[in-house]
Amino acid sequence: MSRLVAVSNRVGPIRGPGRAGGLAVALLEALKARGGLWFGWTGEISEGGEARLQYEQEGNITAATVDLSQIELDEYYNGFANRCLWPLFHFRTDLTTFNRRHYEGYRLVNRKLANLLSPLLKPDDHIWVHDYHLLPFAEALREHGASQAIGFFLHIPFPMTELLTTLPQHAQLMRGLFSYDLLGFQTEDDLLRFRDYVVRQAGGSISGDLCTAYGRTLVAKAYPIGIDTRELMKQAASAPVRRELLKMRDTLQGRTQIIGVDRLDYTKGLPQRFQSMLRLLEDYPDTQGRVELLQIAPTSRGELDEYTAIRKELESLAGHINGRFAQLDWTPIRYINRAVNRRALTALYRSSRIGLVTPMRDGMNLVAKEYVAAQDPADPGVLVLSQFAGAARQMQAALLVNPYDAVAVSEAIQTARHMPLEERQQRHQQLMKKLLAEDIAHWRESFLRDLNSSRPTN
Repeated sequence: MSRLVAVSNRVGPIRGPGRAGGLAVALLEALKARGGLWFGWTGEISEGGEARLQYEQEGNITAATVDLSQIELDEYYNGFANRCLWPLFHFRTDLTTFNRRHYEGYRLVNRKLANLLSPLLKPDDHIWVHDYHLLPFAEALREHGASQAIGFFLHIPFPMTELLTTLPQHAQLMRGLFSYDLLGFQTEDDLLRFRDYVVRQAGGSISGDLCTAYGRTLVAKAYPIGIDTRELMKQAASAPVRRELLKMRDTLQGRTQIIGVDRLDYTKGLPQRFQSMLRLLEDYPDTQGRVELLQIAPTSRGELDEYTAIRKELESLAGHINGRFAQLDWTPIRYINRAVNRRALTALYRSSRIGLVTPMRDGMNLVAKEYVAAQDPADPGVLVLSQFAGAARQMQAALLVNPYDAVAVSEAIQTARHMPLEERQQRHQQLMKKLLAEDIAHWRESFLRDLNSSRPTN
């Protein structure tokens, strides 16, 4: 069996138990099965960003990582990746920064990484590249003569053609994508938007899963990412989680807990979620003293102005709502700005009658899947899910909402609150059927099977 080479912006731990679920565990399992190399940035900054690889070995897996300089971080990561591609691919052109210096820095770091990986490759390797940080990575590898099968998976949404063409370098980036042999997207909608660009902008053609443009043909398909459903179910029913659960239920004293778990990011719809909570309290006075939102939102990319602004906005909104409605023994919004460990989070999911997942735009959103998998099948909670999350495609039995409509979200919360047990059980069963069939292993194996059968055509 050929060796797998995984390439991602950051390399996860290859020793120890690792984290429950997520991309890091999915890649680690694939690497263990085949033996392989995991390559990327250390997450560390070094003076000058020396191009010196650092190695770690665990069994048949090698991690090869490299530091970046502060300038490389500012231009490649904070600049083009997170001030340009992230907002643009989430349909937020109002927050998109177009900066040629950032773009050049982005390409230079991709070339630097390709330069370092190229000598480590074997002729029959299969290379799996991940996410928007590395769109031109295959192009840079091909410049070194790489002829291996190279696949790419985009974890975030793909924008519509009219938005993508606002990017001055859109043609160069799209041409670079055609250096891959296999492209994977989260949803059929993302795939359709990619195909639309290929036909209308690149003058290419589509035949089944094959896309042809720029003199090259690749395979493009949707591979919705899943979670380790069975492992999460097992953890949710474990004795430690049950003990946590009893403590939490004592604290709730019969109140309905709504839970939201998101990175602190403007794509997650957190201000709109707080506004929906305000409408719920105003329009349904019986919720006052009886319903509370627990919002967990760890800070990410805190050095960027946009993230500082949203944190201040949320603190102001939570303060306003709590100041208006709080009682001596009850606060309508509990807002936590730090991460929670996996066991506690699983217990929080299970103790929450409603899961509120309302991003304005999301590639998939695994919190929605984790919430459902953590529920007690005999007495499950209800998922209220944004129609603009990629997960909505697979989770039609959730209460789907438009997160821009605060009234509709508050109505869905009230519906979930009073939903009969039989309906809750039926919805949960439908959702679990999908989560079990299309879990993280199914996602991983589906992509790798197609990558293994792909053949470079350049």
